[in-house]
Amino acid sequence: MNREYHRWWSNDLQRDMEMLVFGHGGAKVLVFPTSQGRFFEYEDNQMIASVADRIDAGHLQFFCVDSVDSESWYNKGAHPYWRVQRHLQYERYLLNDVLPLTWRMNSSPRTITTGCSFGGYHALNLAFRHPDKVNGCVTMGGAYDIKQFLDGWYSDDAYFNNPPDYLSNCTDGWRYNHMRTILATGEWDICLGDNQRMAEVLGSRGIPHELYVWGDHADHDWPWWRSMIRVYLE
Repeated sequence: MNREYHRWWSNDLQRDMEMLVFGHGGAKVLVFPTSQGRFFEYEDNQMIASVADRIDAGHLQFFCVDSVDSESWYNKGAHPYWRVQRHLQYERYLLNDVLPLTWRMNSSPRTITTGCSFGGYHALNLAFRHPDKVNGCVTMGGAYDIKQFLDGWYSDDAYFNNPPDYLSNCTDGWRYNHMRTILATGEWDICLGDNQRMAEVLGSRGIPHELYVWGDHADHDWPWWRSMIRVYLE
């Protein structure tokens, strides 16, 4: 399997950022780690190994980015305003650095965002804020409401980065008709309610989506996500 390590200076974040790439072609899969996770998380937890056959066959190419969650949403030492601003800088890094790199490396028209737990937030938020750049989103055990990180404070920037809020008022749902949006979770997942509520929001605005709740005591953990990735990423 082709495996590449990339590290470069991000002007938007004013720090070095790292990324791992797996594969040589096929649909581009932009992977976000879990809460405060790192770019090597998918490899360490055998998520890459779970779909190694599809990667080797050239059906999927994974781009595993780093997070700055500890500097943004989880940075309790900063005012919520600055937490949101740091997240916006992270988004600009994705738009200005990461996505152009994926396009240079891979000409496939398919770009899928994905992530587990809080990585699901990043995957869904980027996809719905920038549907012109994404045509698929797969979340596993996702958590989507960032108000929990804002200590009661709110702003327009917070609103437009909180999918349950801005999508509840969406009047142009047709913009997402080209995207396949999958919300996968388990019956024992701590984020089951988050996924059910997100599905209700999308359904209320006529936005195409698929909600899958796994039985058999499916929980919020890597063993289940390793199975889900084989089912929903192809």
